[in-house]
Amino acid sequence: MKVIIVQMDITWADPANNRTRIEEMINCQTGDLFILPEMFSTGFATQPEGIAEEDGSTLAWMKEMAAHKQAAFVGSIAVKEGAHYYNRMYFVKPDGEVTTYDKRHLFSYGHEDQFFTPGTQRTIVEYQGVRILLEICYDLRFPVWSRNRKDYDMIIYVANWPTSRMSVWNTLLRARAIENQCFVAGVNRVGHDPVCDYSGGSMLIDAYGKVVADCGTEQPCCATVTLDMERLLAFRKKFPVLDDADILV
Repeated sequence: MKVIIVQMDITWADPANNRTRIEEMINCQTGDLFILPEMFSTGFATQPEGIAEEDGSTLAWMKEMAAHKQAAFVGSIAVKEGAHYYNRMYFVKPDGEVTTYDKRHLFSYGHEDQFFTPGTQRTIVEYQGVRILLEICYDLRFPVWSRNRKDYDMIIYVANWPTSRMSVWNTLLRARAIENQCFVAGVNRVGHDPVCDYSGGSMLIDAYGKVVADCGTEQPCCATVTLDMERLLAFRKKFPVLDDADILV
């Protein structure tokens, strides 16, 4: 499976402009899976009133892009559903099938928990023979939630992870890949919002902790890698770490 990670600058609270920006970035890109950052249509809105989407326009766009590119698209959006707000990750397949994951660990330091409703369901989607765990930003700090129960091959973390904590981002992405014997894709943004600066650092890491695709820092970028599933499965067979994992209760 050919994966494209899309590290972008996000215009604050302007979904139409951000969708156009993505289209321009990926116009000449071909692959099987495009990964976009957290809240890619608006920026990280911890106070979502007037910013969160209610009309489904960005989800409709994701479906159109998936059909046009014949590839899956994944990223999170601030959405309003009834009286509740969710930081909701959509995984959209080319045939229009949609899988959702609502962010479990809300960023209380930034007061996200005061406005958003947390998710309760651990979500895994299978695509082209790869089982993928869906996670959002702050979830990265909670390894029990993302523990591999021999039920996935890859974790996707979409994020708005600030420049001031990039060393943590780099360390934890590698840790999640190594301890879970899986691929990890961490897709962050660049640029600024009203609160933070962001410097990217988007990457895809293999089960050995090696970076196999890297967007670098500061600039918008697309990076591409083809997952070597045969190598992953051979590594797990040769060195069956997951067989010795603690039992989760």
